[in-house]
Amino acid sequence: MGHLGAVGTGRGDGRFVALGIAGAGLAAILYRTMLSGVDTAAATRVSEISTQLTARGVAGLDPILLSTDQRIVAVQVIGGDGAVLRRSPAAPATPLVAMSDVGDGIRIGMPEVSTPFDRVRFSAQTVTGPDGRYTVVVGEGTATIASTIWAVVVALGIAAPVVILVSGVATYVLVHRSMRSVDDIRSRVAEITTSDLAERVPVPDSRDEIAALAVTMNEMLARIQAGHEAQKRFVGDASHELRSPLTTIISALEVVVAHPEVLSDDQAGDLVTTTLMPEALRMKVLIDDLLLLARADERGLEIAREDVDLDDLVAEELERLRRETTLDVQGELEPARLTGDPAALSRVLRNLLDNAVRHAASRVRVSVRGGADAVLVTVADDGPGIPPEDRERVFDRFVRLDSDRSRSAGGSGLGLAIVREIVAAHGGQVEVGQGIGTGTSVTVQLTPSEANR
Repeated sequence: MGHLGAVGTGRGDGRFVALGIAGAGLAAILYRTMLSGVDTAAATRVSEISTQLTARGVAGLDPILLSTDQRIVAVQVIGGDGAVLRRSPAAPATPLVAMSDVGDGIRIGMPEVSTPFDRVRFSAQTVTGPDGRYTVVVGEGTATIASTIWAVVVALGIAAPVVILVSGVATYVLVHRSMRSVDDIRSRVAEITTSDLAERVPVPDSRDEIAALAVTMNEMLARIQAGHEAQKRFVGDASHELRSPLTTIISALEVVVAHPEVLSDDQAGDLVTTTLMPEALRMKVLIDDLLLLARADERGLEIAREDVDLDDLVAEELERLRRETTLDVQGELEPARLTGDPAALSRVLRNLLDNAVRHAASRVRVSVRGGADAVLVTVADDGPGIPPEDRERVFDRFVRLDSDRSRSAGGSGLGLAIVREIVAAHGGQVEVGQGIGTGTSVTVQLTPSEANR
C-alpha cells in the first residue's frame, strides 16, 4: 500500500494545482464579468445624459440622471471652460478627469484613479448642446468588485484543502477497494493449475471494470477448461483407436516369431495380406486423419485455390462407388464451379459417400445444385437415420452413435469431423437432415466461383 500512498500523494498535488488554476480562472472570469456590468451601466448613463444635453442643454437635464448607486458613484457635467456645471450630490466641484483625456467620442472604462470615492474607473463623452460644449463624466465604483473577488479567492483558498482532503480520502478508499478485488483475482489465478481448471475467480459485487474483468476471466477459464478436456478426450480416443490395429499387428508378428515352422509360405502370405497389411493401412489412414485435424486445430487448414468443377468430382466418386458396392447409387448433377482445393473436396465427397454406403439399406442418392449464391451437395441414404438430438454431435471426433458395431464396420469416427474442417476452410457449412425415408442426408453448402455469380 506504500506505492498506493505515493500515488495518492502525487494525485493530491496534481489536484491542488488544478484547483489553483481553476480558482484563478474563475476569479478572472468573475472580475471581467462584474467589470463589464459596471462599464455597461456607466456607458448607459453617459449616453442618456449626452442625449438630453444635445437636445435641451444643461438647463433641461433631468436631475434623476445625477443620482448614484453602488455602480455609479459620481456624475459631472463640465462646461467648455472646465467648470463643473452639474454634478451628483457627493461629487467634487472640480473635474474628476482632465478634459484632454476625454477627446472626441465616448470613452468607456478609463483607467482607475484615486478619488475621494476610492478607486474609480470613468466613462466620459464630449457633446455639443444648444448653448455650448459639455463633457459628461461618470465614475464607476470598483471597490465592490475588488471586495467580491477577494471574498471568492479567500473562499476558494479555504475550500480547496477541504476538497482535496475529501477527494483524496474517497480516492484512497475506492482505489483500495478496487485493488483488493484485483488482488483477490490475482491470488485465485495463481492457485489455478491445469489439474484443476474448474476453479473460477471471485466476481466483486460492484458493477465496474473490475467486475467485468473477473467475468471475462471466468469465461476465458471456461473456454480453456473446455479445450483442455477436449484435448484429453482426443488424446485418449486417438490412443485407443491406434492401440487396436497395433495390437493386432504385434500379435500376428509374435505368432510368426514364436512359431515360424507353423506357417507355410502361403499361410505367411495370407497373414500379410489379410491381417497385417489391412491393419497397417487402417492405422496409416487414422494417423493421417489425426495429423489433418491437429493442423486444423493449430493454424487452420491450408488449402489450394483453383477453379474446380464440383459436378465432375462428384461424378468420379459415383463411378468409384458403383464399382465397389451393390447398392442403388443415384446421381442428380448440375454444373457447378467453385474456387477451392480439388483434393480436399474429393476427400469430403468420399467421406460422405462412404458414410452413406455404410449405413444405407439399399439406396444412396447424391445431388449437386449450382446457383448464383451457393453450391449445394446433398448425400442421402435410406438407412436407420440419425436422431435430431445427435445431428450436431456426429461432427465431433471419435463419435459413433452405434457403440456396439465394430470399428472395422463403423470407421474411426473422424470422417464427418474432417468433412466439417475442410468445408469450413472453404468458407462453407455442413448440416445433417432427413434423408430417404427414415434415412440421413448430409448437405454441404459452398460458395460458387465469381464467374458463376
